[in-house]
Order: sequence, then C-alpha cells, then structure tokens
Amino acid sequence: MQDKSRNSLIGIMLMFLVSCAKPVAPEMPSIPVQMSEKPKNIILMIGDGMGLSALSVGLFQSAKPLNIERFPVVGLHKSYSFDDLVTDSAAGATAFACGVKTYNNAIGVNSDTVACKTILEEAEERGLATGMIATSSIVHATPASFAAHEPLRVLYEEIAADYLDTEMDLLIGGGKKFFDRRNLDERDLVTEWRKRGYKVWDYSQAELRTIELDPSTNLVYFTADNHPLHASLGRDYLPDATQKGLNFLAERGKKGFFIMIEGSQIDWAAHANEGNILIDEVLDFDKAIGLALDFAQRRGDTLVLVTADHESGGVAINPNSSRGKIKPIFTTNGHTGALIPVFAYGPKADLFAGVYENTSIYFKMKEALGW
Repeated sequence: MQDKSRNSLIGIMLMFLVSCAKPVAPEMPSIPVQMSEKPKNIILMIGDGMGLSALSVGLFQSAKPLNIERFPVVGLHKSYSFDDLVTDSAAGATAFACGVKTYNNAIGVNSDTVACKTILEEAEERGLATGMIATSSIVHATPASFAAHEPLRVLYEEIAADYLDTEMDLLIGGGKKFFDRRNLDERDLVTEWRKRGYKVWDYSQAELRTIELDPSTNLVYFTADNHPLHASLGRDYLPDATQKGLNFLAERGKKGFFIMIEGSQIDWAAHANEGNILIDEVLDFDKAIGLALDFAQRRGDTLVLVTADHESGGVAINPNSSRGKIKPIFTTNGHTGALIPVFAYGPKADLFAGVYENTSIYFKMKEALGW
C-alpha cells in the first residue's frame, strides 16, 4: 500500500510539474450557436513587421499564453512586392487593400501609378461603416494604403488631403500636424472635417480611456502631433481604441463595417534592433487582438484577421534564452522576405488557411463578404 501511495503521489507531482512547465494555450470560447454563414464585419489587424519570429519572442516572453494562440485557422502569405523580393509597408499594405502587387513606396496605386480602389473604399460604397486605428501617424504607409492614392509614401500632406475625399467613420492615430499645419497649401483639414460634422479630438490617452465615443457623428481622434510614443514609454491607447472603436462602428454600421487596426511600432523596434521594445509592442498588439476576438465571439457575425505586411529585423531567439527571459537577436535592421502568418476567426475563416500571395487576402475578404 505504501508503494502504491508513493507512486500515486509521484504521479501527481509529475503532472503538476508538467503543467507548470508547459503553459496551456487559451481555448477559444465556444462558437455562438448562430454563427453567420458569412461575415457582416471584418476586422483586419496588421502587426507591422510582425513575422513569426517576433510573435515567438512575445509568446515565450509572456508569463501567460497570448491571444494569438486562440485562432483556429492559420495560413501563410508571400509578401514580396512587384519590384522586390523584400517588400516595404506601402507595397505590402496596398496588396491587402487593392489586391495588386505594386512597387515599394507606392500608396494605393498599381505598378503604373494608377489609383486602385481599396477594400475600405468599396466598403464605403456598399454602405458599410469604415475606420482605421494605428499606433503611428495615421498617414503612415500602412493606413495610408487603405484610403489614399499617391506615388510615394512620404507625401504625408497629400495623403492627408486624400482622406478628405473619403467618408471614413473613424480615425484614431497620430499625425495631426499634416492636417492643420501644412506646408503644401493653406488648407486646415481639421476645420474642414468639423464643418462636415466630424468630431475631432486630440492627444489625451486618459480621455480616450474614459469617454464613450458618440456614434451619432464621424470621429477623428489624434493621439499625437506626429508619431505617438512607443509602448515602453507609456503609450497604451491601442486596446482602448480597439474596444471603443469596434463598439462605435457596430453602432454606425447597420450594414456592417470594415476596420484596419495596425500595431505600427513592432516594425520600428525591429529596425532599431531593440528586443525589449519589440516584446512590449507585440504584447500591446496582442491585447488588442484579444479584445477583437472577444467582440467577434460575442456576435458571431465578425471575421477577425491578423497578419503582417512583412517581417522586420530577421529576429531569432538566442540559444541561451529561456521562458520569460528571451534574448532576441537580429540579422538585419531592415525587412526580410520571410513568409508571413495569417490568423483567422469567424465566418469564412477557412478561406485563409494554406499558402498564398499577399494579394489573395484582398480577394479572400471579398469572397467572404460575398462581393
């Protein structure tokens, strides 16, 4: 009997040790009974520069499983651009927005610099509410590619003016100076927005956390004059903006909504080869991912997609690393041509399994919506 008791005790101890050594990924909440056949809403989340290696760094550094582990469908996309095996953010985001391969630095135009209609613009035409949230300037390459058409990504004031040609319901991000203190012309785009009935706020993260966004009017919320701080220095508005933004668009979009949410500064941390900042940015983005998944799970009519435009930094995990003590190393301060993961949850998520071109994400979103 003593041997049996001892063996049972040893077995229990081993099970306990194994469970402690290997964190269990969070389970996706049970699928709602009334999961739609096709999505009413699409939430496209782009971790700029967030390749599989950056995700691995965040995952193994975190004390608890990441929300990214909740996705039931995973695919891979080929991120190369029209003119280079290694894309930049402008060409990468234009591929998602328009379904075309274009040259590096192009914003919402094809390889011949002809404007291509974006999925956000198509959503507007079909009566959906639309929005964008970024942790960079809102006129930076990734958001710009969904709502502007310019030959070069650095034409920030021209990109800002292009936004006034849309009827976007929600914009949250930095870059106010490109709208109201312009060198290109004497236009004050903030005043123009207000004359069109937009509510325009600026700068206070604390205020964004506490206020309720009024869905009766279009909203622009500037989080910085140019680029916001990175997460390590206290920027934490992305989860709040995601939660409030989704509720805001759900109220405005009776026919549905499309939103692009970017974790912009993952890329910048990789460019700087700053491992700790990279981890902070990945974990900040993952918090927003969790809120988007919770929103979609409650409703059953929302497709959530998470991907990256490209990989940055050539990140690797040092052999001397351990869980919670990751030592990322970098092979470059630029981008790489690595395959990029795509995570999907919701109606028509299965469309995003497999290996495909980055342009396919545009066509798969349209197929999911039945367009």
